[in-house]
Amino acid sequence: MQTSPQRDEGDSPEVAVAKAIEACDGDLRATIRALILANQFLETQISQGYRRGVIHGRFNCYSG
Repeated sequence: MQTSPQRDEGDSPEVAVAKAIEACDGDLRATIRALILANQFLETQISQGYRRGVIHGRFNCYSG
């Protein structure tokens, strides 16, 4: 049986959830909204970076 690496309490998902809620003054709807917007922003950044990489030849496609 594999054991997971030792995690710092600051890495806990529960701590991250608490910090996100605290950042939104305890408003759960605002917290969810902020997380959705952050996710959309990151998806856009990844998409744009990927397109720029393809255009400039930075990515090589695996052809099997």
